[in-house]
Parts: sequence; structure tokens; C-alpha cells
Amino acid sequence: MSGKDETKSGKIRTEAEIRAERLAKTLRDNLQRRKQQARARRAGAADETTGLPGGRPAAKKDESDG
Repeated sequence: MSGKDETKSGKIRTEAEIRAERLAKTLRDNLQRRKQQARARRAGAADETTGLPGGRPAAKKDESDG
């Protein structure tokens, strides 16, 4: 990659500008996802995910042991 990208309008964007735009989009997507989760919690609906992604389920403790 040459570090520059030419858009349809002919404007040349630097690699830093491209990275900044990609970061801004990621942050917007994250904010929208967090807002949706907050709305679901207020509505009493369960979250779509449980725990950390890729995590193992917690081991159940046997209550009969004393």
C-alpha cells in the first residue's frame, strides 16, 4: 500500500486520515451497540451475549459437600 488512497472525487487521503475514519466508524458502531444493550436492559429483555466472548462456562459448585 502506498499510504495514499484516491476517492471518486479525486481527493487524495493519507493513511492517517483513512485510519482516523476507520476508528471513528468503529467508535460509532460500538456506541450504537451499547445503546441497544441499555435499551434492552430497561425493557427487561435479556442481553444477546452471556459472559466474555470465547470464555468457558463457569463450573457449578456441588452444594452437597459440607
